Amino acid sequence: MTGDRDRAEVAVPRAMQIATAWAWRLLVLGAAIYFLLKLLALFIVLVAPVLIAVLLVALVKPLTDALTAARVPRGVAALLTVLLVIAVVAGLVTVVGTQVVSGFPELQRQAQAGVDEVRRWLAGPPLHVTTNQIAGYLDQIRTSLGGGRGQVVSGALAATATAGHVLAGVFIALFSTYFFLAQGRAIWVWLLRLLPRAAHQPLDVAALRGWVTLTSFVRATIVVALTDAVGIALGAAILGVPLVVPLGVLVFLGAFVPVVGALVSGSVAVLIALVAVGPVKALIMLAVVIGVQQLESHVLQPFLLGRAVSVHPLAVILGIASGALVAGIIGALFAVPLIATGNTMVQSLAGHGDADPDDAGPLADHEPTSGPVDDAPSAPD
Repeated sequence: MTGDRDRAEVAVPRAMQIATAWAWRLLVLGAAIYFLLKLLALFIVLVAPVLIAVLLVALVKPLTDALTAARVPRGVAALLTVLLVIAVVAGLVTVVGTQVVSGFPELQRQAQAGVDEVRRWLAGPPLHVTTNQIAGYLDQIRTSLGGGRGQVVSGALAATATAGHVLAGVFIALFSTYFFLAQGRAIWVWLLRLLPRAAHQPLDVAALRGWVTLTSFVRATIVVALTDAVGIALGAAILGVPLVVPLGVLVFLGAFVPVVGALVSGSVAVLIALVAVGPVKALIMLAVVIGVQQLESHVLQPFLLGRAVSVHPLAVILGIASGALVAGIIGALFAVPLIATGNTMVQSLAGHGDADPDDAGPLADHEPTSGPVDDAPSAPD
């Protein structure tokens, strides 16, 4: 029996044995990643706020550390930091809302003028579409909309549910941010203790290095997003495009999706310019958006993110596309930081990390452990 099995193994070429061994492992790995992503997408209402909190902690943790160094209790310092974040966000929402309310009537007037210009163009050669025909098309659109009232009602109910999810997500993100700032290291130690003891030290070091990568990514992305927002908003202001401040905020938020975010959000400025100030200035606005995008791609991204986030641009594009397919805009937003952090952690676990972490660690509130996590002191409350 043993001889028959040996002859069967000899009959299979060595290359085929290696290929099949790799094939089933890759299939299992791919299936595990797929189902993990689908599971995260299923609980996106809970996962997304926690991930947003992690990004916020990576950005504002230096402020909490500075307050703690000034002998402010860690919990109070974390609370002050969260209150500052709330104040900044509320200020931005107030400014944007005021600008939209004050600028919308003028935009509506300009849009009406643009529609009238399109009507005149359609009525002229070579189309010669009459006013009655245009009115008929508009009546058909209104009839279609009126016939779909049930869909409109269901859409309104879905929007109400979404608003409830957003409100719940905001509270989860704020509470998570506070506890990550105040007791981050204790939370991390507790998570590590769920794993075998042999995995504590390597995973702790890998997480520390991943945290350095995530922190560098968030801070560099803030600089890139501010540059994109200021560049496009300044171009819109010079061209006389309305709603400059809301456009700037939109571009700033969109720039958190690398490579494509600023271009997609900047296209809104082009559309508004087309409606408000005409096609010539819209083309100039498009040139401004493309110029800012080129500055980001060829100067800012390589200079600021080159060392911190050593991920190939193809991996970035594929990651963004995969994230968008799995979880929409949220997936596209978190794809690159997850890829960059995961890449650093995998390299560290594989023994390829070549630099010691220079931060206090993931969600940390004191220095990292020098030995197994089970021997580490607990973080202060």
